[in-house]
Amino acid sequence: MRQNFSNYHVIHLKKMTGRFTKKFKLFLLFDTMLIILGLIGSSLYQSVPSSGTFQEGIFLPVVMYHSITDFPNGDYQVTKEQFAQDLYYLRANGYETVSVGDLYAYTEGKGELPEHPVMLTFDDGFYNNLSTALPLLEEYNMCAVVSIVGYYTDETAEKDPHVDRYSYLTWEDVRILEQSGRIEIGSHTYQLHSNEQRAGCSIMYGEDPEQYQNMLRKDLKKLQERARTETGKAPIAFAYPYGFICKESIPVLKELGFLCTFSCREQGNYIIRDSNCLYGLDRYNRSPDYDTEEFFTKILQPDL
Repeated sequence: MRQNFSNYHVIHLKKMTGRFTKKFKLFLLFDTMLIILGLIGSSLYQSVPSSGTFQEGIFLPVVMYHSITDFPNGDYQVTKEQFAQDLYYLRANGYETVSVGDLYAYTEGKGELPEHPVMLTFDDGFYNNLSTALPLLEEYNMCAVVSIVGYYTDETAEKDPHVDRYSYLTWEDVRILEQSGRIEIGSHTYQLHSNEQRAGCSIMYGEDPEQYQNMLRKDLKKLQERARTETGKAPIAFAYPYGFICKESIPVLKELGFLCTFSCREQGNYIIRDSNCLYGLDRYNRSPDYDTEEFFTKILQPDL
C-alpha cells in the first residue's frame, strides 16, 4: 500500500536490467539505486502539486484507516478499542478533525482552520466504517472521509451485505453516512482498485497519455454519476489506490470536480492559501502494531 515509485518506473528498470550481462550487474545495481533515488526525489513527488513545504502554512497530519474489526489481520485493520483510544487521545490533546470542505474553504480564503487540525480517512468502504466507526465519531464529535470503490458497493456489498468483519457498504449505508453530517464520501475509483495489470489507477509503461486519461475519466465518471444518483452528491475527494500517483491523472481529477486527493506517502502536510496544495495529501497508515500514544507521538509533530 505504501507509495514508492510509479509502475512505469518499475517496468522501465526491469527492461534496463535485462539488457546487461552478468559482469555489469554490480555496476547496474549501484546505478539503479541512484536512478530510484532520483525518481523518488523528483519525478514522483513532482507529479502532484506540493502540499506545502517546511514551516509554510498550517501543519496537517492525515490518518489512513481501512477496516475496524475485533479480529485484526495485517497492517490495515485496527480494533474498535484502538480506534476509540485514538479518538480519545486526539480530543484530550486538543486536536480537531477537519473535512475536505473545511480545507478547501481555507485555501480559498473563505474560512479558518483550528489551531491543531487533523484529518481522518478510511479507504475501501467497509461496512464497519458505518457500524463501528460512525458511532464513535459521533461520541467524540469528529468527522472523517470514507472513500469507496464503486464496484464493491454496486456488486460485492449487495451480494453479501452487513457482515461487520468484511462486508462493504451498500448504497443505503452510504446514504446513512452522508446524511450523518460527519462523513464525506470520497472516490477510490469505480473498478481500478487492482495491482495486477496496472498499479492502481496509474499510467502503464508505454501507454498513450490521452488513451490513459480517457480510460481514467470513464472509470471515475461512472462512480461520480452513481454517487450523485444515489446520494445527491458527487465525491470531491479522491484516494489513489495503493498510493500510486501519476501526473497524467491530475487534469482528469480536476475536470471531474475533485478538490482533494490522497496518497500513501507517510509524512505530514502544510496547508496554504492555495487550493492546489490539496492535491496529493500524504497520509500515515494506522497500523495495529502501535499503541495510540506511540502512533500519534510520531505523526503529530511537524516535520523537521
